Amino acid sequence: MTTQNRIFDDLSKLMTNAMGVAQGARSEAETAFNGWIDRWLAERDFVTREDFEAVREMAIKARTEAAELRARLDRLDPQGAPAVRADSATPAEPRPGQTSSLDGKPDPAERL
Repeated sequence: MTTQNRIFDDLSKLMTNAMGVAQGARSEAETAFNGWIDRWLAERDFVTREDFEAVREMAIKARTEAAELRARLDRLDPQGAPAVRADSATPAEPRPGQTSSLDGKPDPAERL
């Protein structure tokens, strides 16, 4: 009977060690896979969640500010009269091909 108990004890130790090795292999494979996925995503120029959330917050803030400025402008000029140039009595609109932004780049809203 003692011999049979020793066999079961040895078998249980062997299985315990095998499970430890399997768990170690699992964590190694998981780490390698995560590293591979991170490299794959970095090569494709995907944005991180943190960057996406930061830009999203900036867009929300910009839209809120634009709405506030639009409301302020409506309060100041309720008829919505077009802006007038100082040197003429015509509305101030950019000529075709002229950029309307201060930095010289085309206004993204004009593309719509």
